[in-house]
Amino acid sequence: MSRTNSATAPRRVVIKLGTGVLTSGIGQLDTARIAAVCAELAALRRAGSEVIVVSSGAVGLGMGRLGLKKRPSALAQKQACAAIGQSLLMQTWQRGFEPHGLTVAQVLLTHDDLRERARHLGVKAALAEIIGYGAIPIINENDTVSAAEIKVGDNDTLSAMVASLVAAQHLVILSTASGLMDLKGTGAIIPVVEKITPAIEAMAGGTASETAVGGMATKISAARLATRAGCGVFIASGAEPDILARIFSGRNPGTFFVPSGLPLESRKRWLAYYQRPAGTIRVNAAAIPVLREQGRSLLPVGVTGCAGTFAAGDVVDIAGPDGKVFARGETAFADGEIATIAGKNSGQLNPLYPGRKRLEVVHRNDLVLL
Repeated sequence: MSRTNSATAPRRVVIKLGTGVLTSGIGQLDTARIAAVCAELAALRRAGSEVIVVSSGAVGLGMGRLGLKKRPSALAQKQACAAIGQSLLMQTWQRGFEPHGLTVAQVLLTHDDLRERARHLGVKAALAEIIGYGAIPIINENDTVSAAEIKVGDNDTLSAMVASLVAAQHLVILSTASGLMDLKGTGAIIPVVEKITPAIEAMAGGTASETAVGGMATKISAARLATRAGCGVFIASGAEPDILARIFSGRNPGTFFVPSGLPLESRKRWLAYYQRPAGTIRVNAAAIPVLREQGRSLLPVGVTGCAGTFAAGDVVDIAGPDGKVFARGETAFADGEIATIAGKNSGQLNPLYPGRKRLEVVHRNDLVLL
């Protein structure tokens, strides 16, 4: 029986489960494993943790019900599989939690639900209410309606976004991978990653599964997002017995990514991680330390140009002379105005904008370093 010590249980934890954990083949649910996972999650709840689940599997279950052996490439076919499989997935989770007296709540999200500020806050409030009622949110991407422009893309990234949104203490990504392996070296699992470096990224690979999306590369990307928000990330095998109890008692057999020491506050997390920037503003070399080290606003004098089409109030990337993006923020000027203001000081611009009190291109309160 799964046991979790209340002294070591996290306050709030997001658990992401991959298709390979939940199924034993295309469209074939591994009911024994799901029951075991539900027992572990129930033990976490009894120990005082708030639990949020991000669950893959809808497309795979739909494929099984339709008799498909290979993941469809056409968007409409994947949407149909998701629509059929999602109800099966929720029924499975509710049956798994029933013996423990727990109720599940379906939450389907698109990228726009997290990108647009009002909807972002609405999702956050709804999750708080669901948790407050004692139910367990089961979150998945809304693949039935998601097109490329509103799609998160994979549930590893979605789980990191959710962990950041709800300020979770830990994110646990359970899949068929046992952890991050040093495939070009010893072949052993790396137990702790203190910083995600290019060498760590080089260890990642994709996935050969017919029902899954992503692989270790998406998990490392998700870990970068979550750790920057102050959330510790565990990657481990969902096939391991009592995996959650082992993780939270300090016996993690997989990989732990150490959280950053200084979490971003809520609005800056939203700017950094939930946006698809509309364009890029380029700055000169002198502007970089002003933004990065002095924490000041981006002024027109530091701007050299822009790329893309955007309006005032849109979120844009900020790049240095080498083209490398180092910041992101809400611009106060449209792309068509950038050529007019670029490189000019306040004295030169005041006659052009006589009624405008503030001439910052991106105010420091609306800017986040990446």
